Amino acid sequence: MRSKTNSADSRTRSSVSIFIVLGLCCFFYILGAWQKSGFGKGDRIAEEITKLTDCTTLSLNFGTHHNEGDNIELSESKAKIFEPCSAKYIDYTPCHDQKRAMTFPRDNMIYRERHCPPEDEKLHCLIPAPRGYKNPFPWPKSRDYVPYANVPYKSLTVEKAIQNWVQFEGDVFKFPGGGTMFPQGADKYIDELAQVIPISDGTVRIALDTGCGVASWGAYLLKRNVLTMSFAPRDSHEAQVQFALERGVPAVIGVMGTQRLPYPSRAFDMSHCSRCLIPWTANDGLYLIEVDRVLRPGGYWILSGPPINWKQHYEAWQRSKEELQKEQERIEEIAELLCWEKKYEKGDLAIWQKRINTHSCPSSRDTIDPPPACESVNPDDSWYKRMERCTTRMPKVNDASDVAGGILEKFPKRLNAVPPRVLSGSLSGVTAESYNADTQLWKKHVEAYKRINKYIGEIRYRNVMDMNAGLGGFAAALTSNKAWVMNVVPTIAKDNTLGVIYERGLIGIYHDWCEAFSTYPRTYDLIHANGVFNMYRDRCDIEDILLEMDRILRPEGAVILRDNVDVLNRVKKVLGGIRWDSKLVDHEDGPLVPEKILIAVKKYWVADGNRTADS
Repeated sequence: MRSKTNSADSRTRSSVSIFIVLGLCCFFYILGAWQKSGFGKGDRIAEEITKLTDCTTLSLNFGTHHNEGDNIELSESKAKIFEPCSAKYIDYTPCHDQKRAMTFPRDNMIYRERHCPPEDEKLHCLIPAPRGYKNPFPWPKSRDYVPYANVPYKSLTVEKAIQNWVQFEGDVFKFPGGGTMFPQGADKYIDELAQVIPISDGTVRIALDTGCGVASWGAYLLKRNVLTMSFAPRDSHEAQVQFALERGVPAVIGVMGTQRLPYPSRAFDMSHCSRCLIPWTANDGLYLIEVDRVLRPGGYWILSGPPINWKQHYEAWQRSKEELQKEQERIEEIAELLCWEKKYEKGDLAIWQKRINTHSCPSSRDTIDPPPACESVNPDDSWYKRMERCTTRMPKVNDASDVAGGILEKFPKRLNAVPPRVLSGSLSGVTAESYNADTQLWKKHVEAYKRINKYIGEIRYRNVMDMNAGLGGFAAALTSNKAWVMNVVPTIAKDNTLGVIYERGLIGIYHDWCEAFSTYPRTYDLIHANGVFNMYRDRCDIEDILLEMDRILRPEGAVILRDNVDVLNRVKKVLGGIRWDSKLVDHEDGPLVPEKILIAVKKYWVADGNRTADS
């Protein structure tokens, strides 16, 4: 009897055990599905996983602290410590180093082009800020004032005094908005341009300023919702590009030399030269041919200064009438060869417009011999590519009234409209649907960033860089009049998306992150990098990329890195040695997503100081 009872109890316990196991399996399956969906972010199990991966609650200080006297000693770290460079390197630009430049030929400005140091000459130290360095004034005050301590060079205040470039007042530089050809101010000059060029209605959004000086033209176009990519050589006029970036105006170190400009074809709505000293007629018009490559069909080219109005100025320019007349006639001839139409000439100013397609070129052009069309060269391939005396073919059109490459919406609608390069299918694998999905994804990402750092999108971060811009979704989601974004498309990226970025009404540049960027130290307030370290993991050292980021980031500037968790853990090990505070946080969809976000803030420290400000 006892045996039968024990047998029944055993079967009962076995059945109960089976139901319990089945119930637990179902429970954990549902729990897992719920967690994977992104709605289970508050789950205690996930929180424990988060702790194990060091994705802790963020406690970084994103505020600014200008007083270097509040510095405290660096805390000890097990990371490799990178020492400060000598104070003589406070303005070091590795690929535009003046000493190295002088070893290259001066012909065609070769010595002013990019010449990066070999591996054994790279600095493996931290570029210091000058003593007394302060965070720039908030925009728009920064347009007109720059702390002297940040760019302690006064030569332009003397050299360009009568042209109202810059003045020195107390402990600041003041920028009245003048230029060599517009000493009465950029506003009046732009008003004259607007009589011919549709600047005010969003048709013209992206401009190029060649030989920009302190970038006052670009600075004053901003309030008309025109974004300008300005460039000038390193120290052709002392610190001109550095002044531009301290003012909160987009600019890079660059030159018209032997290499193509690092921009795609059909990028700019207008291009500008205000006594920029570029020899437009040299090398059979090679530089005008390059402007034609980067100018959109229907875009404008503006020239003020020599040789325009030579009859009035030939004595002041100390050049003969015959030489200047011949130069202007040659510019007119090259413009006709390029199928540009002269729209305006009055006083010191002349404006040409590029035709909207090849069919709209006048029949008289058939009687002249234009430069040959480029056959084998990709018009968007410009990184370390030599300029060639051949014209970039415009995309084909079906009708003489069609705009080659497609019509762009007026800005701001242009920002999120599907770009013509996507609609035409010229960007492999990118459709209108995937483009729109990418736009929505980056809106979601940026909202998550703002929850982490409330200053993003505000005046705290004026100069912003996206190191791997993709389709420009980050910049589009961030766009406001308080900030601008330098969208970098790495030269090793799978897709060449920079043309799409420009069609959105944003600016950008090609770059290889194994090399130094063409800018001065301390020129960006916020740097965003999506997948950069994973992209370059087999190409160059993580430390080199981080040291370059440190060079171009302002003291107390912020960094947002989005990458796989294993990559970010490797990066985080380096950060303690370069004077950054950092935290690893979860993807906005929850801790089970392997992609993480690393947020960092660069500490404040200055030349000849071993102290940093943490509060």
